[in-house]
Amino acid sequence: MASQYDPPQPAAARVLVASNRGPVTYSLGDDGALTARRGGGGLVSGLSAIGPDADALWVCSALGEGDREAVRRGVGEPGVRMLDIDADTHAAAYNGIANSVLWFVHHLLYQTPLEPVFDAEFRHQWAAYETYNKAFAEALATAAAPGATVLVQDYHLCLVPGMLRALRPDLRIGHFSHTPWAPVDYFRLLPDDIARQLLHGILGADRAAFLTRRWADAFTACALEHLGEEALDGKRIGVHGLGADADFLRERAHRPDVEQRLTALREQVGGPDRRTIVRVDRTELSKNIVRGLLAYEHLLDTRPEWREHVVHIAFAYPSRQDLAVYRDYTEAVRRIADDINSEYGTPTWTPVVLHVKDDFARSLAAYRLADVALVNPIRDGMNLVAKEIPVVSDEGCALVLSREAGAYEELGDDALVVNPYDVTGTADALHEALTMEPEERAERTKRLAAAATALPPQQWFLEQLEALRG
Repeated sequence: MASQYDPPQPAAARVLVASNRGPVTYSLGDDGALTARRGGGGLVSGLSAIGPDADALWVCSALGEGDREAVRRGVGEPGVRMLDIDADTHAAAYNGIANSVLWFVHHLLYQTPLEPVFDAEFRHQWAAYETYNKAFAEALATAAAPGATVLVQDYHLCLVPGMLRALRPDLRIGHFSHTPWAPVDYFRLLPDDIARQLLHGILGADRAAFLTRRWADAFTACALEHLGEEALDGKRIGVHGLGADADFLRERAHRPDVEQRLTALREQVGGPDRRTIVRVDRTELSKNIVRGLLAYEHLLDTRPEWREHVVHIAFAYPSRQDLAVYRDYTEAVRRIADDINSEYGTPTWTPVVLHVKDDFARSLAAYRLADVALVNPIRDGMNLVAKEIPVVSDEGCALVLSREAGAYEELGDDALVVNPYDVTGTADALHEALTMEPEERAERTKRLAAAATALPPQQWFLEQLEALRG
């Protein structure tokens, strides 16, 4: 059946990536000047692996007024196409559906006696999510060369593969999920028609890929439950466990700005013999920061020998503050940290050093200082912090790791594994980590770092391209 989109000339892009967020965001100053800020992460690093001569294009969305103004002025990075989607449509799709429904389902975050509520407002937001995905599908269909390879990223764009397949059946399409995938019983929370639409959307791709086998199996089980075996005929399901970029991290962690922050953190810790428990997270509901703080409080309460001898360095960088539930969670983190410091602190010892302003150099300084890394999410697609700290830690660190993090699949053998809901069990694991013999800690750190860097971002990206083309 002929498509309404005729394939463009071969000069168009042969490799395309689509994601909600692009490699650069723009802010608009009071004087009207635009300032660009380059992002990081595995996708940015991975895309650079294909080289400047690969006819590649990154399609993303304008996230704010600075981005929209950049689109209007024709300002942009080479190889990036930013879509100026209506701001209300973006807000309804991004906050209403992606971050308040899909994220909550896949991370098992709903308080089911009260939510979700799938009412008329939800249906309005879902229509916006469809419109948002359609804008991406049409942009990709227009920009892709004949037979091009398209990698669609994450839960914001679940419908794009199916829509794009209808417009351009000649393309090779992949979808990658950076989140967990909900188990069948939890996925059933969604209205049946929405569940089927999401699954059909992703299965419009030639290949759907996930961070761990657990999430891939959950997706397959949901597809079988809602669509039947025939929906999976000819479809490939893959796993690519994104790893840490060891070379970049080790070099970046020893630049002067990191050294300065390391000195400042050591002063805040307040003594060369004090041990450190480090966590670095966004104040995302799934990161479980509150229970981590409560576990540390329980440690101080039940094992008073650690008072004055350990400091919890907790970086909780604000996330999604336009949603009330996230603002409330950020305040809860602040309040509990203050309560611990009030209850146990002394003139010479601050039990919790909390920072809420995002600072990558300071995060790397904390990585280097870590004796114990605490990574206890309720649920996480991977959690790169669990992989990065063992790579950067100066003296080696013990990793206390939630069994619900995707990283558990690769790192669990050498971590102290916890149930993220079990505060007392996490406190016991912190004590075990703090008392681990230096030789054992060093050996575990070496093995953790090797596992954490087995599939660095560039290789991760190229592996997906190879599998899709194969």
